[in-house]
Amino acid sequence: MWVTTVTAQEKTLNGRVIAEQEDVTGVTIQNLRSQKATITDFDGNFSIAVKEDDTLVFSSVQLKRKVVSVNKLLMNTSYVTVPMEPFVNELREVVVRPFGLSGDLSKDVGTLNTKVVDKYSLGLPNANAVFPSQSERLLKEATSGGAGVPLNPILNWITGRTKMLKNRVAIDKRFARTERIKEMYIDSIFQTEFKIPTNKVNDFMYFCEVDPEFQQLVARKDQLKLWAYMQRKSAIYRENNGIQE
Repeated sequence: MWVTTVTAQEKTLNGRVIAEQEDVTGVTIQNLRSQKATITDFDGNFSIAVKEDDTLVFSSVQLKRKVVSVNKLLMNTSYVTVPMEPFVNELREVVVRPFGLSGDLSKDVGTLNTKVVDKYSLGLPNANAVFPSQSERLLKEATSGGAGVPLNPILNWITGRTKMLKNRVAIDKRFARTERIKEMYIDSIFQTEFKIPTNKVNDFMYFCEVDPEFQQLVARKDQLKLWAYMQRKSAIYRENNGIQE
């Protein structure tokens, strides 16, 4: 009597993680059965060994966790694209009422006994580290040469890739500055002081971002002049877009 044992075949699954306007570098992909794992490269590409009926878990700090089952269709696929969604966990406005607080910061600040707990107070070894953005990493990669004749920087300069990446880095920095300014004001400020509807806030901030005067004021860190600028610019934006106060 012969007993035949059928063993599931293993293959290397190649693919790419995509996420709109999010960095897909360093996304962790774990095979729960084999306990093997890998991470994505600068462009979100990955390779991992799988068998049919395996379960892959995709996870990242800035993206929602995703679980993918390895079925027959996936086993017969040479390349797979895995879309992931941004993980949003924001708290823009807080109303304080308990513990005898009035909600008026000027009155409550003298009675509060608080201690800030962050990477600096905890003494973490990377507290002062500044991590480059995806665009900055790609630019460094494009302008760095390996051993011998550095052909990579030359080819990227000829093809215009270096110039394109420099422009992308500049755009990313402007956007980051704009987001920091946006976070300085709670949502209600845009409606009550600048008279900008909630669904138009991002468009209004971009309207300011492309103005060289806005960039100069942000660089100077002059909050009073920046406030006056935002009020003046909001009036122009409302007039251009037919928004009534």
